[in-house]
This record gives sequence, C-alpha cells and structure tokens, in this order.
Amino acid sequence: MKNTAYPTSIPKIDHVTELLCAPSSVQSIWKRAKMGNSMPSIVVLQEIMDRLRAILFPGYFGNPVNAHSLHYHLAANIDSVYHLLSKQIELGLCFVAEEEQAFQKKKAQESAMACIDQLPTIRTLLSDDAEAAYEGDPAANSAGETIFCYPSMYAMTHQRIAHVLFTLQVPLIPRIIAEMAHSATGIDIHPGATIGKHFFIDHGTGVVIGETAIVGDNCRLYQGVTLGALSFPKNPDGTLTKGIPRHPVLGNNVTVYAQATILGRVHIGDGCVIGGNVWVTEDIPAGSKVLQERKN
Repeated sequence: MKNTAYPTSIPKIDHVTELLCAPSSVQSIWKRAKMGNSMPSIVVLQEIMDRLRAILFPGYFGNPVNAHSLHYHLAANIDSVYHLLSKQIELGLCFVAEEEQAFQKKKAQESAMACIDQLPTIRTLLSDDAEAAYEGDPAANSAGETIFCYPSMYAMTHQRIAHVLFTLQVPLIPRIIAEMAHSATGIDIHPGATIGKHFFIDHGTGVVIGETAIVGDNCRLYQGVTLGALSFPKNPDGTLTKGIPRHPVLGNNVTVYAQATILGRVHIGDGCVIGGNVWVTEDIPAGSKVLQERKN
C-alpha cells in the first residue's frame, strides 16, 4: 500500500514557525507559566457558575431538590465551589503577581470563603431582581419564569457574584465571569459596577454598564442603554488614568428607555425618566423627564 502519510517537515511551516518564535514577535504577547501554574479555566469557571446557580436557585438549576435533600445538595455544591473557586482565584493571582505560591494559595482560599459567606446576601438581591423583572414585565407569568428564562437574571447572577470577587480585589476572575454573561446575553456589565436592589434590565441586548457606575434601588433599564464614560483622562506620559470615577450615578427609582446614552460622572436624580435614544452628559434633577425634542 502506498504511504500517504504527510511529511514531518514542510519548509513553509518551518519558516512561519521560526518567524512566530522570534523574540520581536512573541515577547509582548507570550504569557509564560509562573511556578508551574496554568491559566484560569473558563470551563471550570462555568462549572462554578452552574453550581452557584444551583445553590442560589435550588430546583431551578442542577438536580431536583426536595425538603429532605436540600441541605445535602447545598452543602455538596458549596464544598465543590469552595475548592474549585479557590484554585481558580489562585491561578488568577499567579497571573498578575510573582509572590510565593503558598501565600497565593492561602489568599485564594480566604477570598473564596469570603465570597461564599456573601451567598445569602447575593440570593436576597437576586430574589429582589426576579420580583422586579416579574413586576416590570407584563409578559412574565411569574418570578420563577424570570429566574429560569430571562437574560437579565442570568447577567445579574454573574454580575453580583463577580462584584463580590471584585470588591475582594480578586484579579482576572471577576472579569472572566462578567464576560461569560456578556457572551451569553449581550449584556455587558463590568464587575466593578455597583447596582442596588430590585434591578431589572428589560430585553437587555446591547446594555453597557461601566466599571465605576452606581445604580440605585428600584431602577430599570431597557435594551441598548449605555452608562459609559464621556472621556478618558490621560497621565503626563500619555497612558490612560485608571481607577477614577468616570461613569454615571443613577439615583433610586430611575427608568432609562431603549438606546439612551448617559456618559460621564453625571448624577441622575431619584425618580427620573430618561427617554429612548437621548444623549445625556449633564446632571439631571430628581423627578425629571428627559425626552427627545419633538419636531413639527
């Protein structure tokens, strides 16, 4: 029989490989492994989020649960989340720092446990979000339907967990968790954003909420809303200034309709209604309505 095996070396492949291995090509994009650790795993983080959904909403996700098995299922999932999340946080810490691995492991375990300690609070917030979705959408038949089906609830589950990790100063992992929800729903919420209780995003596609945005209680956004930055201040050396408040602050009971854009560190007062397709770059007093100018 004729040997049809491919040659082990093809000159053009060898040439391209050499070019891609050249220091000038690879030095700025090569992530060398530190202390033998790999990168955080999106697959494992997805398992963590699946288990957290089963913890936060028992019976909706994961295995069927009854009153007799509830404690067992929650304990088993929490134990798994603790060990899986500890390792992923450790890998995230190793991604950004050169400290001793033993120190990183201890810090990761402490952060994972601190996150788990916040699960009752996260559940309360998400329960309020589900009620807000049910009360705010006439198409919803129950709060349970919003838990199981609505992209807003999926995105907010990720955001509220990612926000806790962000406040614990866990690197990388919160952003990955947020981007997982962004990819699945089209809702882009930075883990640093602070969002109050009873929050609902109707439809959701295209919503963007920036890192330093603050959203009060009982707020509702519609699809395509942007809570973004107006400009990006630079340092004397030309690099962007990091960590400064640059996104909007929404008071309580604010509604922002579809495709509205609110930019900069502006304050939208309590009870405001921001109409669709408007562009806001100034503070808006409480109780105001901002609508498009009508043309005769």
